[in-house]
Amino acid sequence: MKIAFQKCVLPSLLLLMSVGCTTVSETGRRQLILLSPQQEMQLGFSSFETMKSSVPISQDPVGNALIKKVGERIASVALLPNAQWEFVLFDSPEANAFCLPGGKVGVYTGLLAITEDESGLATVIGHEVAHAEKRHGNERVSRAMVTQLGGNLLQSGMSAHGYDNKTQVAAATVYGLTSSLGVSLPHSRTQESEADYIGLIRMAQAGYDPSASVAFWKRFAAYNQESGSGGVPWFLRTHPLDSKRIEDLERWIPEASHSFRAFPK
Repeated sequence: MKIAFQKCVLPSLLLLMSVGCTTVSETGRRQLILLSPQQEMQLGFSSFETMKSSVPISQDPVGNALIKKVGERIASVALLPNAQWEFVLFDSPEANAFCLPGGKVGVYTGLLAITEDESGLATVIGHEVAHAEKRHGNERVSRAMVTQLGGNLLQSGMSAHGYDNKTQVAAATVYGLTSSLGVSLPHSRTQESEADYIGLIRMAQAGYDPSASVAFWKRFAAYNQESGSGGVPWFLRTHPLDSKRIEDLERWIPEASHSFRAFPK
């Protein structure tokens, strides 16, 4: 199995990774990007239209005005070329938000009770826009493509070398667990931390006090505890522990404060 993996899988994976590697300017982190900007944006637009047709859109004029106001301020400082910005408040009790490639931002009404004010909402939208700005979705798709390719090549290599089906299934299981626990989940947490950092800078550039981010994440941590979602072991999480996020934000706030710009009235 080792010989098959080395001869078949590693060269193919290394070729893909060398062709699609870019660097995040703010953090210096290397990332794998295989989809073109056009493909990425088309996926974002298509997914957003599906969301709008399947999830009710809130008719609350106050909530919609708030989302648009904060969203446009964050959008004005975001490094997202050719974005076609759209800000939609979805009528759902879920405490969540997202920004798809191309500047398609969705916020669920269930989150507004936790954001409480403009600064809290700017924390969230800044974070989500940072995901889109740094092409994190593209990166996740790209890594999934490489992982799938690796699994397929591993199976082909084992079949070619005469391994029985039971051994192939066992190897595929180990490969899947290793990919998830050793690569996918840690990488997801890294992306979340990166979005926290860049989102903090963007909210400051948009005229929001970056220290307000800590107050929001403390409220969100309390929400997680009340909803029972805080008990997942750290190594199975897609996001960093709330306490780790707050600690990191407190450390980054002095730096982000240097980026603060008073937003014109």
